[in-house]
Amino acid sequence: MSGLYTEADYENSVVELFCNMGYTYLYGPDVERDFNNPLYEEELVSSLRRLNRSLPEDAISDALFKLKNFENGELVQKNAVFMDFLQNGIPVRYFVKGEERSCIVYLVDYKNPDNNSFIVANQWTFIENSNKRPDILLFVNGLPVVIVELKSPSREETDASAAYRQLRNYMKEIPSMFIYNAICVMSDQMTSKAGTITSGE
Repeated sequence: MSGLYTEADYENSVVELFCNMGYTYLYGPDVERDFNNPLYEEELVSSLRRLNRSLPEDAISDALFKLKNFENGELVQKNAVFMDFLQNGIPVRYFVKGEERSCIVYLVDYKNPDNNSFIVANQWTFIENSNKRPDILLFVNGLPVVIVELKSPSREETDASAAYRQLRNYMKEIPSMFIYNAICVMSDQMTSKAGTITSGE
């Protein structure tokens, strides 16, 4: 049946919306990267260096290590630690001529938004317990802080509730992606909702 507004059409419209707001667009299959890493690491490392120009490489490396290696705990606990990093920066230690120093590595420049990197990506495959490909991810400085799950407004058997169930399934199958999540969005165009990883439908 032609003339139906499909899920792919809806996805493209949402991507276009973010592109019109200044986001850089990436089509997941075109990006060379580690499919087992939820971070867009190349962009993240570049951003950490740009936002923390006065700090040595050892400080950036320590921050990256802490971003990739959370203490054992539940997803919600890891997400809470990440949210603290996102808002307040990451405390790091490094050595200068044998003397230990400490400082904060910042993940976002809140005073100068243009100093940050904003990317909208679709069909971004991530492999953990299984192979999953969320509809849309929004990256800030290489961090996947927003995940968007869309359902076709033209298919009666799917709706925003189906998108919610899909997000819950992702949390089981690709939990590491949600360590870095600030907002989950689900939409079937008629109904759109946003919440955190602990939000009910």
